[in-house]
Amino acid sequence: MAEPVRSGAPEDSTAEESTPEQPVVVKKYANRRLYNTEASSYVTLDHLAQMVKDGREFVVYDAKTGEDITRQVLTQIIVEEEGKGRNLLPIGFLRQLISFYDDSLQALVPRYLEHSMGLFARQQEEMRKAMQTTMEGFFPFSLEEVGKQNVAMMERAFSLFAPFYRSASQPAAAAAPSAGSSEELRELERLRGELAALKRELEALKGRTG
Repeated sequence: MAEPVRSGAPEDSTAEESTPEQPVVVKKYANRRLYNTEASSYVTLDHLAQMVKDGREFVVYDAKTGEDITRQVLTQIIVEEEGKGRNLLPIGFLRQLISFYDDSLQALVPRYLEHSMGLFARQQEEMRKAMQTTMEGFFPFSLEEVGKQNVAMMERAFSLFAPFYRSASQPAAAAAPSAGSSEELRELERLRGELAALKRELEALKGRTG
């Protein structure tokens, strides 16, 4: 995010000091430029959005009339964020919100929304931990551990479907059957060779994931 543009204070304004407990005073001029009186610099909506995320309070006044326009500016920030594709407000929620204007319950909506969002903000850390725990339940192992388990599973499968797999690397004479046709022996030797090659690949895979 770009740094606030320091181009000198407006003629009709002076720098105002604020503390972390006090909101920063921002003035909006007729040219729609926003002036941070604490930093003595012009800022953008992106800067104000970052201040919100950082937990820094601010109020925005119309530089000409002195009217508090903080609500309008915050709403404009939301419109800008939604326009960037960061869709946070569901369409159904927006329709419901609009329907409450001029409704008999309109006065209750701001308090309800503020309470709900405050509760959500207080619980968000617990929610993050819960989501992390849930995801770890789906993916309890690292990729390295998954790779090792896959190799072990393949080895077990080979041992079940090929009884002579474990001795595939032994010399053919030592594991050869005592009787059988030459064609059967050649087929057996071919299968042993394939299994021996697969075993070497598995061992090499284990070496890479070990």
